[in-house]
Amino acid sequence: MKLAEPIVGWKSEIAAIRRDIHAHPELAYEEVRTADLVAGKLESWGIPVHRGLGVTGVVGIIKGKTESGRALGLRADMDALPMQEANTFSHASKHPGKMHACGHDGHTAMLLGAARYLSEHRDFAGTVYVIFQPAEEGFSGARAMMDDGLFTLFPMDAVFGMHNWPGMQAGTFGVVAGPIMASSNTFEIRLEGKGAHGAMPHLGVDPVMAAVQLAQSLQTIVTRDRNPLDPAVLSITQIHSGSADNVIPNDATLRGTVRTFSDQALDLIEQRMAQVTEHTSLALNCKSEFAFHRKYPPTINHDKEAAFCAQVLQGIVGAEHVDQTVQPSMGAEDFAFMLKEKPGCYVWIGNGQGGHRDQGHGTGPCMLHNGSYDFNDELIPLGATYWVELARQWLASQAS
Repeated sequence: MKLAEPIVGWKSEIAAIRRDIHAHPELAYEEVRTADLVAGKLESWGIPVHRGLGVTGVVGIIKGKTESGRALGLRADMDALPMQEANTFSHASKHPGKMHACGHDGHTAMLLGAARYLSEHRDFAGTVYVIFQPAEEGFSGARAMMDDGLFTLFPMDAVFGMHNWPGMQAGTFGVVAGPIMASSNTFEIRLEGKGAHGAMPHLGVDPVMAAVQLAQSLQTIVTRDRNPLDPAVLSITQIHSGSADNVIPNDATLRGTVRTFSDQALDLIEQRMAQVTEHTSLALNCKSEFAFHRKYPPTINHDKEAAFCAQVLQGIVGAEHVDQTVQPSMGAEDFAFMLKEKPGCYVWIGNGQGGHRDQGHGTGPCMLHNGSYDFNDELIPLGATYWVELARQWLASQAS
């Protein structure tokens, strides 16, 4: 493994920053303390800072010794999750109901380490923008920064992201061309019937039976309408109706999520869900309202940039530790918005099985969005080295 020596020397210092962020989690668009910390560190290292994109976003501008007209962006997310931490070690969350359970504290720390190195070693031609993004956890912080002019104020030719991946061995990476994360979408279907006594169903219109029939019928979209070679998930996660054992209620509501790796599959599923809902409810004498909300598009790596990232990673950890056949996840990521606008690639860095956690961790697994999770600080020099080598080698390749 070839790590940048200065970053290895800063490991304890950067890890302390990471643990401080972990202890003070902030939710979407509330990352004021975190943004202050990030901006302060960047400025102390001689890096000009722009603040306020996407409410609390921070962008650092690192220019090489020579100007080439080329630039790339490196992105980390900063927000925490609205959940209770089960860990009791010293850097556990000090704010009840808020937790860094997805490792964004570690992502921020790794990019800070890389920014410091690049500022002190400007032996490259061009510009590196370090992007610290708010509100990844369901609130489209990437799109908010873009709407506020991220790519206009800071023209870049490509943009790159990275996420820790529990269960993948520390010291390894996963990268694939094409889809690596799915789209994220939610739906709500309201069925209106006619309430009646449970002993006299013929006097009413039963929305519960309509909901049951509809729940089954919707699954045929995935099993019969969709191309089986284009993965998709349609999960009904909530059905709400009724309040008494002997009353047929007036209405029923179904909610859930749809995940796809392609816009084509998503278009098909949304269209067919609307049709199946309309016709099933009509067949059972109910009225219906169908709402479909597209939240995040699929995260799709560009072929050329994915191959380049794999090459950089192989130079750091060896080809045997870079999995280019890693199975994509049906989870979602708002870095997808950036990849729809700019060429780039999103990689996973292995976070291990959880053995790195300090005494006092929760009894649950060290998995994302789990109260017992903690980021593996051993990754900080490795992740920061990857960012440095990616930036330097990419800019060098553009110059040539």
